[in-house]
Amino acid sequence: MKAVRVHSPGGAEALRYEDAPDPQPKTGEAVVRIEAAGVNYIDVYHRTGAYKGSFPLTLGVEGAGTVEALGPGVSEVRVGDRVASVSMAGSYAKYAAVPAEKLVPLPERVSFTQAAAAMLQGMTAQYLATSTYPLKSGDTCLVHAAAGGVGQLLCQIAKRRGAFVIGTAGGQEKTGIALNAGADEVIDYESEDFEAAVKRLTGGKGVHVVYDSVGKTTFEKGLNCVARRGMMILFGQSSGAPGPVDPQVLNQKGSIYLTRPTLFHYVALRAELLERSSQVLGWVRDGVLKLAIFREMPLAEAAEAHRMLEARQTKGKIILIP
Repeated sequence: MKAVRVHSPGGAEALRYEDAPDPQPKTGEAVVRIEAAGVNYIDVYHRTGAYKGSFPLTLGVEGAGTVEALGPGVSEVRVGDRVASVSMAGSYAKYAAVPAEKLVPLPERVSFTQAAAAMLQGMTAQYLATSTYPLKSGDTCLVHAAAGGVGQLLCQIAKRRGAFVIGTAGGQEKTGIALNAGADEVIDYESEDFEAAVKRLTGGKGVHVVYDSVGKTTFEKGLNCVARRGMMILFGQSSGAPGPVDPQVLNQKGSIYLTRPTLFHYVALRAELLERSSQVLGWVRDGVLKLAIFREMPLAEAAEAHRMLEARQTKGKIILIP
């Protein structure tokens, strides 16, 4: 089969589209014929070695397709089932062997492309807004990168829960995207200091929660935007990792909370995975959650997809088609 692999950590040029052995299912695994693979920033972290892995490494963690074969002891899925996963290690390929307990069924009227666009980013937005800080009517939140894949979905879910949503984005086009996704106010960080703007929009009180996927360039000012006893949620670092934080700073800024969550701790149990995925995919099926699919690209163009992602040239999800 064809796959995109990395033989040593590096830039986008390290991605190689090449032949790889067809996977064989082990006990508890299912082989999935991949119809669509999602491109995510975690793939960049794996490629660069920021997240440790064994090389050569077939990239990808998110995909959707059809079950082709089963290993011993599998009861969760059957051959022919339409499935998706965010634990599909090696999804940048024609086939992947996946722990069956990590596969979820696709509802009718949800396509493979939609599933690959919704699973990781959709469940991330879902757990952030419903579990890490359960937004409620009357809350005010700040969503950085509100025109990005997670950002647009987070804005939509936050509005469904009754929150007042302030987004940040760079440039007129992206601020428009964030507004269309449901943000009540959008700050163009290219022309305005977002900290000052948040203070103005909240009457100096700050927001109940900051959702920050950017990291280094936004983190410190973001702490200043958190209201008394509010929460800073750092769930990504597209601009680099923030520096160390003295816990005393959290006291000084109003007894605020700081957390660095990851989706995989919120779907560790199969019951959690099924609950979150069924809600997100149900929203997609019903047209409640609007997906922003920026581009579908052949698997062979994975390196170009990574270049666009790192250059912040995307306005939604990139999907690779094997």
